[in-house]
Amino acid sequence: MTQLTVTASPHLRAPGSVRLIMWLVVASLVPAFAGSVWFFGWRALMLTGLGVVSAVGFDALAQKLFGRKVTVDDGSAVITGLLLALNLPPAVPWWIPVVGSAFAVVIVKQFFGGLGHNFVNPALAARAFLVVSWPGLMTAGWLAPRGGNLSGIDGITGATPLAVLKNASEIAGPGGDPAGLLAQAQSWPVVGRLFFGSVGGCLGETSALLLLAGGVFLLVTRLIDWRIPAGYIGTVLVLALVLPGPKHDLLPYLGHHVFGGGLMLGAFFMATDYVTSPITSRGRWVFAVGCGILTVLIRLWGGYPEGVSYSILLMNVATPLIDRFTRPRLFGRVKKATG
Repeated sequence: MTQLTVTASPHLRAPGSVRLIMWLVVASLVPAFAGSVWFFGWRALMLTGLGVVSAVGFDALAQKLFGRKVTVDDGSAVITGLLLALNLPPAVPWWIPVVGSAFAVVIVKQFFGGLGHNFVNPALAARAFLVVSWPGLMTAGWLAPRGGNLSGIDGITGATPLAVLKNASEIAGPGGDPAGLLAQAQSWPVVGRLFFGSVGGCLGETSALLLLAGGVFLLVTRLIDWRIPAGYIGTVLVLALVLPGPKHDLLPYLGHHVFGGGLMLGAFFMATDYVTSPITSRGRWVFAVGCGILTVLIRLWGGYPEGVSYSILLMNVATPLIDRFTRPRLFGRVKKATG
């Protein structure tokens, strides 16, 4: 006699699994990783390898210590280590990705119950921890990529493109020409370098084109909801357009905000994290718009030229509240009598 499992409706089945989803996300990051190795050479390979191996090792060790089943083959630790490495400047010491991976998988992930229980993105939390702990290393470890230079502007060293927009007067120096520097920064050749990757930055954020390739893969395979990257990037565009800023040439200026910094990496690969983003469609719009607002505010008036990491982390914390106020209305439920 065949036994049947009887459960309440609705009955939903999906062909995917956590392991398959995680490894597909890893595959989507391959173009950005390959680009980092091309642009920065062996250092990118070393830092990424250390980040991934450390994340997997610390994840397995923490699961053993907490008495949990070791599930490092599901790919989640690989994603954490890979994303953390792609968020690092290329000249940081070798131990930075090791310490960051330990913080990400042990403190942020396993201390809160493991995969699915962390309330913020582990890789971004680790990056924020590293920036606070070693700001000199995390904000000055820049290298010029192969075939380009750090700022995208000939003769300007030591400043990333967004830093040039934010601190043109300081970078130009006494007797310099800040207006001329902004004019050079906001030119189509510089925006083109931002798009293709021949400017400095973190390992994985250099080429917007390679990040878009991975993002399109995630969208086509429906691994992520289009609302979050569309809402995030769209909000940054609108606010950069309407808020006051160092606008010398409008379209290249908007190109800096979209292609420069970590916006593409954050919008497609970190803001869309299943665990730390809202579950409702309306909630995802709210989440994406909030990320965009915070990013632009930090870029224009904050202490750092980049604001993607902290924006997503702050909205991660707000996710439970967003879900609470955007959950759909339940029909057919009998309300309790009052009085």
